[in-house]
Amino acid sequence: MILNYELHRNSTSQQTPIVFIHGLFGSLSNLGMLARAFMQTHTVIQFDVRNHGKSAHSNDMNYDLMAQDVLDTLNEIGLEKVSLAGHSMGGKIAMRMAGLAPERIEQLAILDMAPVAYQQNHHDQIFKALLAVDQAQIETRQQAIDIMKQYVSEEMVIQFLLKSFSKGKWLFNVHALNAHYPDILGWAEQPASPQAALFLRGTASPYLAKPEYLDAITRQFPDAELKAVEGAGHWLHAEKRAEVLELLQQYFSA
Repeated sequence: MILNYELHRNSTSQQTPIVFIHGLFGSLSNLGMLARAFMQTHTVIQFDVRNHGKSAHSNDMNYDLMAQDVLDTLNEIGLEKVSLAGHSMGGKIAMRMAGLAPERIEQLAILDMAPVAYQQNHHDQIFKALLAVDQAQIETRQQAIDIMKQYVSEEMVIQFLLKSFSKGKWLFNVHALNAHYPDILGWAEQPASPQAALFLRGTASPYLAKPEYLDAITRQFPDAELKAVEGAGHWLHAEKRAEVLELLQQYFSA
């Protein structure tokens, strides 16, 4: 699948291009606050992954497919070697790309995600809210908000989801995401990858909080470096933008 993308080509840069990959329920704009900071020094590419944003919908969804989508789109653009920055589900897509085509990947930066199969459902209420909006056949954002507040209490989460609400419809394929949520939580462990890797974790987030998660990183990415962003949750790039950006700039300029 050729994905919807935005390419910001820096014709004077000698640096490896950087691909930014968003997480579940997101779109290519979600990491824009980070991507824009690299446009003066790097060629930058942002994607809508399958079933998100303006990319095509499909009933099939797993990390092999999503990683291959990105590789196919890079081929379409004509970029041979890239570095990757992925948040959450986008981090797993980036890690799978490193397993599928290690010769294509220079560096990895993974934001608050481990190469593990998570057991806890963090999105049950969100799916209930999204499906309720979908079934209500409404037209306005306020109607969507009123429905979602019955299921989701966090205003920031509601506002994030509404970025993908247009003309009474979700831009993401909520039914496919719901059906394939076990695949999104899941992970098939892959052989050790040779790439340099930076894992950033929010200290208030559960996604990298267990020792077995760190062990999985060490096994699959033996050249990985783990750094903590103090006080940040899962949305560390939104909550602690300056700190995250500084760590990424140090890493990608090294």
